[in-house]
This record gives sequence, C-alpha cells and structure tokens, in this order.
Amino acid sequence: MALAAAGRFPLTRRRIARVSRSTDRLGEQAIFYLQALASVPRAAVRYKKETLRLVAEISMGSGALAVIGGTVVIVGFLTLFAGGTIAVQGFSSLGNIGVEALTGFFAAFINVRIAAPVIAGIGLAATIGAGSTAQLGAMRVSEEIDALESMAIPSIPYLVSTRVLAGMVAIVPLYSLAVIASFIASRFATVVIYGQSPGVYDHYFDTFLIPTDILWSFAQAIVMALAVMLIHTYYGYTASGGPVGVGVAVGNAVRASLIAVVTVTLLISLAIYGSSGNFNLSG
Repeated sequence: MALAAAGRFPLTRRRIARVSRSTDRLGEQAIFYLQALASVPRAAVRYKKETLRLVAEISMGSGALAVIGGTVVIVGFLTLFAGGTIAVQGFSSLGNIGVEALTGFFAAFINVRIAAPVIAGIGLAATIGAGSTAQLGAMRVSEEIDALESMAIPSIPYLVSTRVLAGMVAIVPLYSLAVIASFIASRFATVVIYGQSPGVYDHYFDTFLIPTDILWSFAQAIVMALAVMLIHTYYGYTASGGPVGVGVAVGNAVRASLIAVVTVTLLISLAIYGSSGNFNLSG
C-alpha cells in the first residue's frame, strides 16, 4: 500500500518538494542575513584594516577596474547620462503641451525620487555586488573559507560583515556624487542644449526640490546598498560547483539584487509619498 501511494501523483509530489526546498532556502537566507548584520559591530572593532581596504576597493576599484575609477566613475556616469535623458525627455514631452518651462520641476522631482536611487542601485549591483559574489564564490570553491574556519577565524564576520559595513560607509559619498551628477546633467541639457533660460530652470528646480525628498532619497540608497550587499555576499558565500557554480551564483545574485532595488523603490515610495505621490500641481 505504501509503495503504491508513493508511486502516485508524481507531479504533485515534485511540486511539493520544490516548494519545500524554496522555503528552506528562504530560511537559510534569513538566518545568514541576521548573522551578517549581528556581526557588523564585531567586524568594525576587530577587522578595521580589512574594512578600510574594502572601502577603498569598493570606491576606487582594484586591478583593471581601478584604471577607470571603479564604482565612483561607473555610478557617476550612469546617473550623469540618466539625468541628461530625463531632461531631454522632459523638455520634449512638456514642450508638446507648451509647458517646457517646467523641465526644472521634472528634473528635481524624477531625479531625486526615482532615477538617481534606481540607477545607483543598479550600478552597485553590477560593480561591487557582482564583484563580492565572485570573490566569495572563488574562495568557497577553492576551500579558502574552510581554511579560515580551520584557523578559528569566523568567516561571516571577516568576509561578509566587513563587506556589508564597507558598502554602508561607501554608499553616502557615492550617492552624493550620483545625485550631483544627475542634477548637473539635467541642467546642462536643458539650458545649454535646448537653450532654456537659466533663471527659468533654476526657479522651478529650486521651487520643487524639497529637502526632505533628498533625505529620503539617501535613506532609500542606503537600504538598497544594504540589500545588494547582503544578497550578493550570500550567493557568493554559498556558491558550489567549481568555476561554473561561481558564474551561476553571480547571475542569480544580480537578478535577485535588481529585483530588490526595484522593490525597495516601490515600497519606500508608497510608504513615504503614498499612492498620490504627495504632490499637487495647479494653476
């Protein structure tokens, strides 16, 4: 009877097993994230040199990446061109209804709330996130992490928490650069390329640039950076299957972190600005 029951409904049993494995992975990730966050104070106290080295590596890059400036230049250029694109699209679209003077409002509104945080999050995932996954994955498949554990060096504080802490330290100046680059690009495209009066652009830009929006934008960037570092370090730390497994881990981590970036943007926007965007334009 038991054998007969075991051979029945194979598709249903496979689906249940798949759901069970997915639930187990979610639990493992949650435990890993809690351990990494709980070990951050220990990493800050005991592994200062390693943390400072990672901050420099995250900001300026290492090896061939250092030639072009690492994450600083990549995030800066991404947001620079994103700001220019916003100005081009805003001026053209608003010009169709005769209100191209509001391009300054468009730049202040979209750059701070959506474009700069999302583009910076994508840049972080593609640079420091993917790099962390590859580094930790290579250490895992070459048994370097096991070697650290055998020498009584806790691997999560030394390898994971230091990277999370370094990402939190580096994100503030990196995001400051991103926001400034997007503002400069939007103004340059509107004033220099399209010939709008600088006074008109600055008036609407200054009117609609709300200081609290900038603070919430920085908070959003910090949450994104935390999510990106946790996700990428998890996939790198748990990589298996040799070099091919490391590549698979990097791909899975990038997909998961990009989803996390967009999800954080959606949730924070709804929590702070509400469904109406906390914005009214009349007159």
